[in-house]
Amino acid sequence: MDTVQIAVVGAGVIGLSTALCISKLVPRSSITVISDKFTPDTTSDVAAGILIPHAYADTPIHKQKQWFRETFDHLLAIANSAEAKDAGVLLVSGWQIFQNLPTEEAPFWADVVLGFRKMTEAELKKFPQHVFGQGFTTLKCEGPAYLPWLEKRVKGSGGLILKRRIEDLWELHPSFDIVVNCSGLGSRELAGDSKILPVRGQVLKVQAPWVKHFIRDGSGLTYIYPGATNVTLGGTKQKGDWNLSPDPEISRDILSRCCALEPSLHGAYHIEEKVGLRPFRPAVRLQKELLVQDGRKLPVVHHYGHGSGGISVHWGMALEASKLVSEWVHTLRTSAPKAKL
Repeated sequence: MDTVQIAVVGAGVIGLSTALCISKLVPRSSITVISDKFTPDTTSDVAAGILIPHAYADTPIHKQKQWFRETFDHLLAIANSAEAKDAGVLLVSGWQIFQNLPTEEAPFWADVVLGFRKMTEAELKKFPQHVFGQGFTTLKCEGPAYLPWLEKRVKGSGGLILKRRIEDLWELHPSFDIVVNCSGLGSRELAGDSKILPVRGQVLKVQAPWVKHFIRDGSGLTYIYPGATNVTLGGTKQKGDWNLSPDPEISRDILSRCCALEPSLHGAYHIEEKVGLRPFRPAVRLQKELLVQDGRKLPVVHHYGHGSGGISVHWGMALEASKLVSEWVHTLRTSAPKAKL
């Protein structure tokens, strides 16, 4: 087998980063990204894109830390390069604050972000309802810039981009030797996975250029994330809710909660409402599967179910997904001569 034909289904941050990693790490492979939705219409375009990971159940902490560190290092290199503006990657400093003392003083990712420390009493005076806080510098990776940047790189490495709705992974057989399923919520149908559910997130994108520091309530529900062109205010976590229409009542509540933390936001203008459905699963699915039907075989790598944490771990997990693809390629190449006999 000379060139291996690989289809990556899904064009959010997970699909495009996985496609790019495969093109870098799997020799003699031809990549085609197939999706019915591309930027600016993906969940990744709505995401605030701040690198603050949440813990995934059933995944060892050392593994999550590795994914986060690899992603952070990758994006930090971009932030420190001439590509930073085009890629939508920037450093942002701020505070994570708590109304009650957290169970642990420092999260598992504390030594990955920059300058992690306990907030001073003087800083905490800004937040009279909160008793504890942490200050640090992290990265913000903005989907509306980062996704086209990734797409350009996939094409630059010889990859193809195809807009098409896939109803069944078997549609890709025999045109493709391996399928990488990065379809997020689409995996309910494509992989028959009833464990994956939407967690509806509504945010506001506002103009408030005077806001320079991020503020995140420790629960992760209320946050203020300044970016390159706007400030993202959030949010909601509505499990099982498929509604993509903004709810004006929720928008008022978000603005009220954020103004309680940063009163200057009363002066925010050009307020846009955005809704995204996070692909939540009790545990991320990153594994190989061999589909068999009527004597046909289709090697698959599943890579989905990141919930609200996809951008924080996307590059580290794309590297691991690429290794699984390499294993399938090795299997196909070592078995190909036997198949011809």
